[in-house]
Amino acid sequence: MKIKKAITAEQCRLAAQLFNLATILAVLVPILLMLWVGASMFVYAQNAHHPDERVARYTRRAGFRFYGVAGAMVIFGQPIVNWLGGLYGVLAVWAILALTLIPPAVLDILKARREDWRDIIVEVPVNE
Repeated sequence: MKIKKAITAEQCRLAAQLFNLATILAVLVPILLMLWVGASMFVYAQNAHHPDERVARYTRRAGFRFYGVAGAMVIFGQPIVNWLGGLYGVLAVWAILALTLIPPAVLDILKARREDWRDIIVEVPVNE
């Protein structure tokens, strides 16, 4: 048996913006970055197959950007820290993260805000 469930336009818009909002917060508050690496997988899995394809598109784009930059920092972060040394190296890596993640995330958030979101109805199976 299936029941119908409504997903409001506001919920769709927030879901489309969630990955980008959390990425900005994690980059601005560095102690949250490692937590976000783990939590982002849950958010990505939750929204990458959302019934509204636009939510999935925003989430996939944000995920590809975040995981790409995070992966690049795994490879290039340590050499940058060693080359610049100590605090300057850490600040350089943080600046690279901020400059490559925050501006596109803000643009995606604003773009999602301007879209015309509509309520959608989905059928959800019920366990008996």
